[in-house]
Amino acid sequence: MTHRIVIVGGGAGGLELATRLGKTLGRSKRAHITLVDRNLTHVWKPLLHEVASGSLDLSFNDVSYLAQARWSGFEYQPGVLCGLQRSARQIMLSEALDEGGDAMSSPRQLPYDTLVIAVGSRSADFGVPGVREHSSFLDTTEEAQRFHRRMLRQYLQAHARSGAEADASYRGEMLDVVIVGGGATGVELAAELRYASQTLPSYGLESIQPQAVRITILDQASRLLAALPERVGQDAKRTLEGLGVQVKCGVAVSEITPSAVHTKQGESISADLVIWAAGIEAPPILAQLDGLETNQRGQLQVRRTLQTTIDDDVFAMGDCAACPLAEGDERVVPPLAQAAQQQAQFLTENLAHRLEGRPMEAFTFRNRGSLVSLADYTAVGSLMGNLMRDITLEGKTARFFYTMLYRRHQLAVQGARRTILSMVMSRLHRRTEPRLKLH
Repeated sequence: MTHRIVIVGGGAGGLELATRLGKTLGRSKRAHITLVDRNLTHVWKPLLHEVASGSLDLSFNDVSYLAQARWSGFEYQPGVLCGLQRSARQIMLSEALDEGGDAMSSPRQLPYDTLVIAVGSRSADFGVPGVREHSSFLDTTEEAQRFHRRMLRQYLQAHARSGAEADASYRGEMLDVVIVGGGATGVELAAELRYASQTLPSYGLESIQPQAVRITILDQASRLLAALPERVGQDAKRTLEGLGVQVKCGVAVSEITPSAVHTKQGESISADLVIWAAGIEAPPILAQLDGLETNQRGQLQVRRTLQTTIDDDVFAMGDCAACPLAEGDERVVPPLAQAAQQQAQFLTENLAHRLEGRPMEAFTFRNRGSLVSLADYTAVGSLMGNLMRDITLEGKTARFFYTMLYRRHQLAVQGARRTILSMVMSRLHRRTEPRLKLH
C-alpha cells in the first residue's frame, strides 16, 4: 500500500511542505500526501496586519487549498485536529466550519503512516482579565477581517452622525486605538493603521481626521522589537513617533475593559479598539495528543530530526514545535516564518530519505535576519551578513528585502509563472481600485 503522509496545518510551513512533497513523492506515486486545514484558503500570516488595515487585497494574495492540491499532487481535507491514536495510526478530526458557521465536513478519523503536525500558534493572553472578551487578535484571516470591519464601522458611524449634525461647529470625532505588544506584529500594525487613518478621509470619511486617531503601543519590554538589534527598535520608534504614534515601553497591562486598557502602573488608557499582539502560545490541543511530550509553552518536544520525542512516526514543525537549536542546547528554534519554511524544505528531503531507508539528518536553523514593514512609509530590520555580523537596513533597501521574503514564499507555493502573473495582476488592481478595502 502507498505510504500515507498526513500534514495537519496549512500555514507557511505546512503548505510549502505539502506542495514540495506532492510534486516529488505524490506525483511519482511513492507516497500519498494529505493536507488538513480548517480553512479553504491560505494567507501568509505575516501579511495579516495588512488585512486588518484594509491595505491588502486578499483576492491576489490567498491560495485555495483545493486548487493548490490539484496543481501540486496532494489531497486537501477540511477538518480540525481534536485527537490522536498513535497505536492505530490515525488522527481524529472535528468538523470544519465555513464563514457562516455551517459545517464543511463531519467528524471523522484519518489514517496515516507518517504524521506531520504544523498547527502554528495563537496569541497568548497570559491570564490578563478581559483580553479574550474585549480585544481583537490577528491569528487568522477571519480575525484580521473582523477587526477591519470593526474599524470601518467606527468611521461609517461617525460619518453618519456628522451628516445629521446641523451645527456648523461640529469638528469631528476621536478614535482611540491601543495595540498591546511592541513586537513585529504590533509595530507593523501601528504603521498600517496610521496609513489607513490618512487615506480614509480621501474617500469622504472625514468625520475622523488623521490627527484624531490616537494610536498607542504598549509593551512590557524596555524597548520596541526587543528580539531584534537595538538600533532596529530605535529606528522603528523614531518612525512611528514621527507618524504620531505614542510608544510606551516598560508598561504591563493589568486588565482590559470595554472602553479602556488598565496598566499595572495605575494608568487607564481610553480605547475604542484594542489589538492584542503581546505574545504567542501553542494551541491547547497539543497537550492532549496521546501522550506526546510538550514544553512549558505547550509546544511539542521534537528531536533535531523534527520527530517527536516518543514517536518516530509523528513529526512537528513550525511554531508548534520545540526543536533544539543545536545538540544539547536548551534554546529552541524561534517561532518565525523563515524557520517554518526552512523546516519544510528540510522535511521534504528527510521524509524521502526515510522512505528509502536512509539515515535521517539533523535540522539546522540558519537565521537570515528579520525585517519589519512600516506600511508604505519605510521598513527596518537586519540581515545576517558575512562572519555572522548583522547588517542593519532601513528605507527602500529594507523594503525591497521585506517584499522578497513574501515572494520567496509565493515561489515555493505557486511557482515562477503564477507568482509573476499574481504580481502583475496585483499591480494593475492597485491602479484601478481604492487604496484601501472599503467594505
